[in-house]
Amino acid sequence: MVSPVSVVKSEGPKLVPFFKATCVYFVLWLPTSSPSWFSALIKCLPIFCLWVFLLAHGFSFLGANSNARKILAGLIFSALGDAFLIWQEQGYFEHGLLMFAITHILYSSAFGMKPVNVNAGLVIGAVSSVSYVLLYPYLSGPFTYLVAVYIALIGFMGWRAIAGLQLANDVWTWTKLCACLGAVLFMVSDLTIAVNKFCFPVPHSRAIIMATYYAAQMLISLSAVECQDVKVAMKRS
Repeated sequence: MVSPVSVVKSEGPKLVPFFKATCVYFVLWLPTSSPSWFSALIKCLPIFCLWVFLLAHGFSFLGANSNARKILAGLIFSALGDAFLIWQEQGYFEHGLLMFAITHILYSSAFGMKPVNVNAGLVIGAVSSVSYVLLYPYLSGPFTYLVAVYIALIGFMGWRAIAGLQLANDVWTWTKLCACLGAVLFMVSDLTIAVNKFCFPVPHSRAIIMATYYAAQMLISLSAVECQDVKVAMKRS
């Protein structure tokens, strides 16, 4: 089993640009009331750094690892979604929603359908259903069904990430935990967006949304490369 120290030594330096870009976003804290291409760049910069993080492992790694390619594709659509959401008040919220819906489909495919873990599916299904029931009275027009579809997609992604966390297997520690935590944080981030947009203002909503979102994307990206690291370590042992 790969130790946490080994993971930090191996992947930590490659994540330094991501941490710096995230700090830049929170330090500048550009007002959302004045959308611009510069604010879009600053918001997307941490995600661009995660592209670089995956690409830094080499094209041979991406060529041999379909899950990593799917996560990279998900990050590309995430950046597009982030850019659209900068102009959400100008009518681009639905476009951002579509980009992130595609992201969740790609992440779900990367996490795979085995093991099934019915119990995890039932729990996530219940949480997703309750979330939609609570949001429904505040929804109108196309959002009535768009939000339902989106919740189903992100819930499915969360299920597939959590289902892979096999506590009885030594391999779970660094291959699946990142994906599981990342998916849960992604769900927290998007639920906060929904409540803040459709229901009532959430105190410090932007900080909560972006902190959980960036952490989620980092963990999901890390799960792609660490899966390969564990396989290599197992072959050497």
